[in-house]
Amino acid sequence: MDDIVKQAMARWPNVPYCYGWLALDRRGQWRIRNEYAQQHGLSGDPLRHPALVAFIERNYLRDEHGAWFFQNGPQRVFVELAYAPWVVRLHQGQFHTTSQRAFTPRTCHADEHGNVVLAGEIDGEDGVQAALLHDHDLDAFSGSCDWHAEACGTDLGVFHFGGRDLPIEPIAEAEVPRRFGFVRQPQPAPQQTQEPPPSS
Repeated sequence: MDDIVKQAMARWPNVPYCYGWLALDRRGQWRIRNEYAQQHGLSGDPLRHPALVAFIERNYLRDEHGAWFFQNGPQRVFVELAYAPWVVRLHQGQFHTTSQRAFTPRTCHADEHGNVVLAGEIDGEDGVQAALLHDHDLDAFSGSCDWHAEACGTDLGVFHFGGRDLPIEPIAEAEVPRRFGFVRQPQPAPQQTQEPPPSS
């Protein structure tokens, strides 16, 4: 977390939380969702400013309930996740998050829609994190796998990575948040009020 953010939190400790305005899509893009986007179920506008994106990613955290948020100065801006709190790319046999952090997979899963979910360690984060594989890298992933002819077993196949063989386990998309301990759509507690993010 940036020092300037810590200072702002200490100076203004009781700023209301913000919900619904920031989202992370399936390709790891940050999106701003104004009131119109929220009311009509739209994904919102992608953030293109490199410094702002970097600021968000440096101050991207999770709370004790598994809800992810961006600490925007004194205000906690909760993030709506299109699928998972992280999106990873596979390039030349290495995984990195879309925020360019090294990722080491420990387990591998495929859901009923063909999405690949990996659980592993992210550089700078504690514990095992769930990550969605970017859809542009599905071919590269599939080329590193042996798939079972029969899909009725406990494993769909094997992913060969880093000298290890990771079984590809089936998982339902709806089961992913509970299995890996995160919240896709954080909601305010009854006593909390929703506030828009402060203007910069």
